[in-house]
Amino acid sequence: DNIRKFLQFQLTVNVVALTICTLGAILGFGTPLKPVQLLWVNLIMDTLGALALATEAPTPDLLDRAPYGRHESLVNGHMWRNILFQSAY
Repeated sequence: DNIRKFLQFQLTVNVVALTICTLGAILGFGTPLKPVQLLWVNLIMDTLGALALATEAPTPDLLDRAPYGRHESLVNGHMWRNILFQSAY
């Protein structure tokens, strides 16, 4: 579950950064975030996201649930919906 939460967090951050850069280029403002700035944003968000999820306390029902299937998607439809809505917000 922590991997899925981390992926959702990272994809949301990257979708927002990509949207900002694309809109800036299309509207003629140039790129608001330079490549080095994007690398710093990713580095900081990776670190903070990993720390937040690594220190999350385990729940007792985590061991009782069945594992995800081998062919199940890592990012499911519910997560894509969350990513898009959180990015738009």
